[in-house]
Amino acid sequence: MGVFTELWWSVWWAWMLLWLLTAAGAGALLAMTLARLMRRRRSRARNITYSICFYLHDRSVMDHYQMRGYAAALRKEVEQRTSDSKDGTIRASVFGIGAGAGRRDNSEIVSKYMEVAEPISVIGVIMDVLEEKDVIVHVDLVNGTVRRNAALTRALADHARAGDPPPSSVRLRDVEDFVLIRGRFRRISRSDESTVLLAPYGDPDDLSQGPRVRVTCATEGLRNEVPSGTFSARCLGKVQDWNSEEAVLEVQAMAIFR
Repeated sequence: MGVFTELWWSVWWAWMLLWLLTAAGAGALLAMTLARLMRRRRSRARNITYSICFYLHDRSVMDHYQMRGYAAALRKEVEQRTSDSKDGTIRASVFGIGAGAGRRDNSEIVSKYMEVAEPISVIGVIMDVLEEKDVIVHVDLVNGTVRRNAALTRALADHARAGDPPPSSVRLRDVEDFVLIRGRFRRISRSDESTVLLAPYGDPDDLSQGPRVRVTCATEGLRNEVPSGTFSARCLGKVQDWNSEEAVLEVQAMAIFR
């Protein structure tokens, strides 16, 4: 029996090795395909959720982009979308800038977009990187909920004392990461310099009563006309301060999506 086993291995070991390598390669190819599909799905979900960019604070966007080293992420995003495009063309609707080319030279396309990177071109990349690094706390003012993720866990841990039970509510003024606040906003004032938006906690009959979120936008950063009434939007920004006398949470907006 032992002789037969040794003889069998002496004949078939090379084929067994080849089969194992083939199986490993097929597994790696399957994993790469699944990862690529997941990236596409996340990209599509982002584009649906943030389909209209209503406001951008250009300087904040570009300062954050340049300070945090997003150039590599932007390059990868452009390369990905170039390779995913069936005709090899990146259109202005994707990046918000009017360049485009065919299959002939993908590297030229990437270089061109890197040279003319503008706030509207990079805000989506910044959003993806912030989500990947779990530094966005998702807040729904209408439903009064906060999505549990790593950013929220970190915010709660930073302000918890040893032995304290898990909190049943979240104080947004304690959140130091970015917040993405969904709410029903309305304009309360406008000047050449600034436009102020207000959104209540919950869905009260009187929007001027109870706690509210106040967002002060640079008027020049508004990309669309502000509706005269209430409108649903998501505000990406940083919490600045809580005004207890007015029951108002001040938020500095980097971008607002509708």
